[in-house]
Amino acid sequence: MKLIGMMDSPYVRRIAVSLELYGIEFESMPLSVFRSFDAFARINPVVKAPTLLLNNGVQLMESTLILYYFETLAGTEQKLFPAEPEALAHDLRLLGVVLAACEKAVQHIYEHNLRPEEKQHQPWVARVTQQLLAACQEWEALLADRPAAQRPDQVSVTSAVVWTFIQSMIPHVVLAGDFKHIALLADFCETLPAFKKYPLC
Repeated sequence: MKLIGMMDSPYVRRIAVSLELYGIEFESMPLSVFRSFDAFARINPVVKAPTLLLNNGVQLMESTLILYYFETLAGTEQKLFPAEPEALAHDLRLLGVVLAACEKAVQHIYEHNLRPEEKQHQPWVARVTQQLLAACQEWEALLADRPAAQRPDQVSVTSAVVWTFIQSMIPHVVLAGDFKHIALLADFCETLPAFKKYPLC
């Protein structure tokens, strides 16, 4: 099994850490969708990270869909999502907010890092920033009302990898001091073996 993509992507790192927690062995292939475009395209013409090649040759994309597959295979002790429908709905709501924050952070970074300054559209930047901060505020509020997990679950994994990514890239946009519950959870998770094995890099 091969995971294609760089650990500087929160989506790729989300899968790497989750697979480690599921107890699934895999080979990491750190191909960049930018610097290694042609090599990546030879594996997956869509050049989408993460891409996961299963041992049977099936190719999976999109981190949430990859997680759905492995959650169905996981034993009770390894599952990262709750089985009870109401608890699952609450976690999915929170994960939707976290992933929205991640998406807006990526858009903010791309607008500033990939588009020439003279072509950056400031109303678009303002809108994306507003959406990013709104998502972070909702994320913070939902975490504040959520009981601490007994062990790392998917909310913990996704929260940690997305927060670490945001703070490594745009800490001046999303101020850590304004989101203490998120920061506390992420700081704790980053001390765990699965996160240390696949650091942001």
